[in-house]
Amino acid sequence: MRRINGTALIIAALVATVGALAFPVWSYADRSGTGQDNLNASSVATQWGPLSATDRDFLVKVRLAGLWELPAGQQAIERAPTKAIKDAGDHLVVGHTDLDKRARDVAAKLGVELPNQPSEQQQAWLRELSAASGQDYERKFANLLRNAHGKVFSLVAQVRHTTRNTLIRQLATDTNQTVLDHITMLESTGMVDFDSIANEAAGGATASPTGPPPPNGNLPPQPAPASPSGNDQSFTSRPSTQPGPPTAINTNRP
Repeated sequence: MRRINGTALIIAALVATVGALAFPVWSYADRSGTGQDNLNASSVATQWGPLSATDRDFLVKVRLAGLWELPAGQQAIERAPTKAIKDAGDHLVVGHTDLDKRARDVAAKLGVELPNQPSEQQQAWLRELSAASGQDYERKFANLLRNAHGKVFSLVAQVRHTTRNTLIRQLATDTNQTVLDHITMLESTGMVDFDSIANEAAGGATASPTGPPPPNGNLPPQPAPASPSGNDQSFTSRPSTQPGPPTAINTNRP
């Protein structure tokens, strides 16, 4: 009987030990550490809606962009030998002067601290531009700035899609408009190396591309147009895109 009782006690102790070890694992797996938990933990309440860590990071990045792209644009106006680069520089100066004011106003209302100098990498880009001249300068200007704007595009889209804060949402809308304008102007210089941009992006990709198979030389069937049905054709809006070569984006806004 004593042997049976001793065995029972050992088994009970083992079960209790396993249960104690398993509980924290179960608790963490099922009740914490999720994306939703991380979002809630990083967010603070404001009168304009929750302010997440991504929102705050976005504010900082908008500020940083202006701290190096505005002087880069001013330098292009002063040094570039061609009008296309000077025009792109003009858009950078005007756009980031406006966007920086908007970002500082939003940061002041939300209590977010902003940097006062570009990052080390951005300072290195400015030094690289300052050391170049002639066509080499123009190529570096067009590609450094175009690549930087293209990379921030995805963050702007993410923030505009997911933010719950009305001030951040409006700033993302303004930033998207400005970034698209700058991308358009930089591309209009004719000096952007799209192969280099595509190869760099492909080097960081982890998923295999998807889509239709490559063309085989035969024309595919013509798809049916997407058009409204019914007789009511009294639409008042107009397409946002117009035929013809790319032009600067209209950035006039309150």
